[in-house]
Parts: sequence; structure tokens; C-alpha cells
Amino acid sequence: MKIIAIGRNYAEHIKELNNERPDEPVIFTKPETAILRDGEPFFYPDFSNDIHHEVEIIVKISKMGKNIEDKFAHKYYDEIGIGIDFTARDIQSKLKSKGLPWDLAKGFNGSAPISSFVPKTKYADLKDLNFHLDVNGEIRQQGNTSMMLYPIDTIIAFISKYFTLKTGDIIFTGTPAGVGPVKIGDKLSAFVEGEKMLEFEVK
Repeated sequence: MKIIAIGRNYAEHIKELNNERPDEPVIFTKPETAILRDGEPFFYPDFSNDIHHEVEIIVKISKMGKNIEDKFAHKYYDEIGIGIDFTARDIQSKLKSKGLPWDLAKGFNGSAPISSFVPKTKYADLKDLNFHLDVNGEIRQQGNTSMMLYPIDTIIAFISKYFTLKTGDIIFTGTPAGVGPVKIGDKLSAFVEGEKMLEFEVK
């Protein structure tokens, strides 16, 4: 099982970090050891002083595929969920300034909290899906999948040109604006269409 994530997929998030708008999806990966299940605590690592939350709709691949056409991509996933792409922003900034990969900033243990997955048929339109993140009961991030630069099916088709997708692979589809730091003691809750699907504490 692999975790593939999309960077810079929401215009307002690109602006808030002063990044360039990409002309194709920006891809990075996380190892399986990054996964944190719903309810498990996230332990703040000692190598960073600036861990940021990035809430994202996630997709679970349901069958193997490569070189998938955009029009067929919907056949390769049956379930969605919500997750947090934790980012060590201080480490990421240091690596980016040197032109180095982001792996250490994105793939550390526990950096991918994920909810349980639900059938995508639960929702009327995956291209018009509201989601948000609360920190200590206050909304920090909110977005709608209609704001994606690259929608889910386009992401799957693009990734499959380079990586064979396998059953169980998870795709993080990008985060909206509002990213920010977390601290020990924070309680994070993530929602899809108003329904809480993920909750955990920072310790």
C-alpha cells in the first residue's frame, strides 16, 4: 500500500504560501508508517517546531490500474474519506530553499491521520463536496472539491501514467487555504458534508 499526495491543488492555498501555480499536478508520497487511524493520538515530533495541519479529501483505490484515461478513472475507486497531511513547515522551508525533496517534512511517523472510508455513492456529487477542519471546536480550514485545480479523476489518470495504482492505495487530493500550526493539547476534528469523520488529539 502506498500513499500518494497532491500539492498545490487549491488556488487560495497556493497564494497563502506564495507558491507558483502548477501546470500539472504536484506529486509527493508518504510511507505507510505515516498513517494514523481515527482516534489515535498524534505525538508531536521533537525534530520540528512548526507542524501544520492540511485537511484533505482522500480516495482509496479499489483495483489495479495504470495509464488510466480520465473518463475511466471513476471506475478505480469506490470509497472516500478525509485525512490530514501534517507538514513540518520549518523543515519543508529549509529543504525547498536548497532545492531538495520534501520527504522528511511530509512523510514522518503519524503525518497522515485518516478517517474510515465510506462509499462514494453516499454523496450526490464528488465535484461539489464540502469539508472542513475544526481545531479545539473552531473552524480552521474549509473547502469544496469544486475548488480543486485538478479534480479526483484527473489526479488518478495523471498518477497512473507514472505509478501503477494498486488496491488499497490512498490518494490525498490537496488542501484548501487556512493551513496553520498545531500544538500539544489541540483536538482536531475533520468533517465531510457536516459529518464528523476523524477526531484525535495532539500529544
